[in-house]
Amino acid sequence: MAVDTKKAPAVANATKKTVPESLLKKAKLNRLQTKANALRRAHLRKVNLLKRRKAFTRAENFVREHRQKVSEVRRLQRAARINGNFYVPDQAKVALVIRIKGVNKIPPKPRKIMQLFRLRQINNATLVKLNQATIRMLRMAEPYVAYGYPNLTTLRNLIYKRGFLKVDGKRTAITDNNLIEKHLGKYNIVCLEDIVKELYTVGPHFKQVNNFLWHFKLSNPRGAWRRKAHHYVEGGDYGNRETRINNLVKRMI
Repeated sequence: MAVDTKKAPAVANATKKTVPESLLKKAKLNRLQTKANALRRAHLRKVNLLKRRKAFTRAENFVREHRQKVSEVRRLQRAARINGNFYVPDQAKVALVIRIKGVNKIPPKPRKIMQLFRLRQINNATLVKLNQATIRMLRMAEPYVAYGYPNLTTLRNLIYKRGFLKVDGKRTAITDNNLIEKHLGKYNIVCLEDIVKELYTVGPHFKQVNNFLWHFKLSNPRGAWRRKAHHYVEGGDYGNRETRINNLVKRMI
């Protein structure tokens, strides 16, 4: 039987499926959205790279300044020793305070002082700016705390290993410098090294930065405590350890 070839194209066109206009528009929007997301990710990568470089530069500058200061102090010490004199270093500006006793048999004033210092549990630690008022408060609460003057290494280890932020009243881990920049950027503090510098040098925004940090939660020192009921100079644990607080913190981190 002969096939009518003239009707074949008409049959083929009739069986061909047409794509709805809504699907075409949706596919176009998806392509545009994918392109926009790629551009946004590339922009964010560039911005984050610039921020990391800026943070690294700030850290380098701070380390350089600290080393220059240490070298200058050593030079003055050598000069004083050669001339038969004594070099008296600057007084400490910040103290690290650690609570070593519980809540039993604590008078109201020391209890209130430790609440003001945010030392509500054993082995809690916080930084305190030293002035006439805080020194008197430390002396009143001395039988229940151990404190001293931290160096840069101790302070950096505390913040990097045991540091948390206070965001909306919650204890938040330090996972990104963007979180720091969001809350402290108005003080020109945009990274973790800026926090270390502000606390160590007791900068103009020490209070804001210190309050933004959650109090440190430390462990019992390796080797245990010695005698909490005795002063440090008597072979005990409480009281002012001055620079020897760094050895204690090293055992508690």
